[in-house]
Amino acid sequence: MRLSDLIHGPSIVAELQATDRNGVIRELVQSLADHGEVPPESVETVARSAIARENQGSTGFGKGVAVPHVKHECLKKMTATIGRSSHGVDFAALDRAPVYTVVMLMSPANAPEAHLAAMERIFRYLQRENFRRFLRQADSREAIIELLSEADDSQTE
Repeated sequence: MRLSDLIHGPSIVAELQATDRNGVIRELVQSLADHGEVPPESVETVARSAIARENQGSTGFGKGVAVPHVKHECLKKMTATIGRSSHGVDFAALDRAPVYTVVMLMSPANAPEAHLAAMERIFRYLQRENFRRFLRQADSREAIIELLSEADDSQTE
């Protein structure tokens, strides 16, 4: 699974407007809906589910990154997007540092194995310091898409 195949490019938000965790989640769910990845009538319920998941334990794993994720019955396929904040957002991360890169993953409720495989792939990429740094510096949707493609090309299994 290539990360560039998982991330829905048109939904990437190169500069998040939201300044808090719940707002970021809502903004990313809305972006996915605006680009046909989430049913428009389900935006609020999907966002609430993702926020409820976040309330169980922060997905801000440190190093300036958070990976909020949700499985929901209204979703027909797995999809993900990336949001970038140049100012940082409090995600109650493990290291208590602000989050600058948010990778939002959404999966159908009946695909837990695929969801876990996608999470593993995302975390594998995000463990690399260079990838995190370049992602944080990418200031446009196109730059983020290019970075994802380059990272996929250099990834060795």
